[in-house]
Amino acid sequence: MHETLLNFLINFRHWLDWAPAPLASAIVLIAVALAALLLSRLITNVLLRFPGERGAFVRSFAKAVRRPMRGFIIIVSVGAALPAAGLRYAWFAAIAQALLVTLVLLLGWGAVIAVRVSADGYLSRFKTTEEDNLQARKHITQVGILRRAADILIFVVTVSAALMTFAPVRQYGLSLFASAGAASLIVGLAARPLLTNLIAGVQIAITQPIRMEDAVIVEGEWGWIEEITSTYVVVRLWDWRRMILPISYFLEKPFQNWTHNSAALIGSIFFFLDYRVQVEALRAKLLDVVKDSPLWDGKVVNLQVSDVMEHTVQIRMLVSARNAPQTWDLRCEVREKILRYLQEECPEALPRTRVRIGDDPAPRATPPNGVAPTGAIRPPTQG
Repeated sequence: MHETLLNFLINFRHWLDWAPAPLASAIVLIAVALAALLLSRLITNVLLRFPGERGAFVRSFAKAVRRPMRGFIIIVSVGAALPAAGLRYAWFAAIAQALLVTLVLLLGWGAVIAVRVSADGYLSRFKTTEEDNLQARKHITQVGILRRAADILIFVVTVSAALMTFAPVRQYGLSLFASAGAASLIVGLAARPLLTNLIAGVQIAITQPIRMEDAVIVEGEWGWIEEITSTYVVVRLWDWRRMILPISYFLEKPFQNWTHNSAALIGSIFFFLDYRVQVEALRAKLLDVVKDSPLWDGKVVNLQVSDVMEHTVQIRMLVSARNAPQTWDLRCEVREKILRYLQEECPEALPRTRVRIGDDPAPRATPPNGVAPTGAIRPPTQG
């Protein structure tokens, strides 16, 4: 079939002998490119109309890669038609080299798009809006980091392959390939921070000390993991600020992850009350408060006297909720309602300071032998 097309193009080129040679060659190549463009559009339209539910991925994939696929078909067709264009050797070699480089770049572009479409198709099965979204966040984190690492790898391979098509600069392509593994000492030292973060990103994708939307405390600040790139992590703080940290930070320094195994958390509320507080009544009130709250997950509610101090007793209340924001809101709700209860129904439990004015006479002591001091009234004896 290829020979038949070549013979047809050669005959077409001979038919254009009336035109200048460069113009005739250009007409042949442009005609081939237009025919390839029509063919690529036909193929794309067929794939976009692929029927059935299983064809949804095929349709989305074809829609995403339609541009690089059209370019690929055009370049391959023009490259196959070059021998029939009747070009001089210099022009033939230059156009062939340009087509080869463009083809390599298009393949890299198509590979990046294919990786992203595949990743999005895989992640579409997971929903982060559910209450128990641990598995969803786990897969989103892994796929996101690995996708970015794949993008970098494809970029390095594509640029290296494009450089290696040129004989004079082939050595630069080889050195770029080497930089992906073990570069020379100077390049390795210069690229050390980048390579460290890339390796850390792969480690985080595998071991997962953090995931997307994890609640963490880093550098004394509380927030959520908003974005994980191949080199840095964005933490969304509670007041909407953003903290940017290198990804290697989470492998080299300690931090708190409140949602590593589960999003559910236990929150504590402390009160410092007077000694006259009715602990059982306060415990019953706490149970009523959490049962009426939609934030409580029904697992943990507890009240204990955790400490006794000089003027007050320390009351610790524990309540649990489904995630960190709900735990915070539940703690605030319990604190407000218990405070109102103490003010309205149990004011004697509020802390107070007692001051004695005047001298306090020392009580008389009873000797160890049980003999009352002189003047003391002794109980009557029998006998």
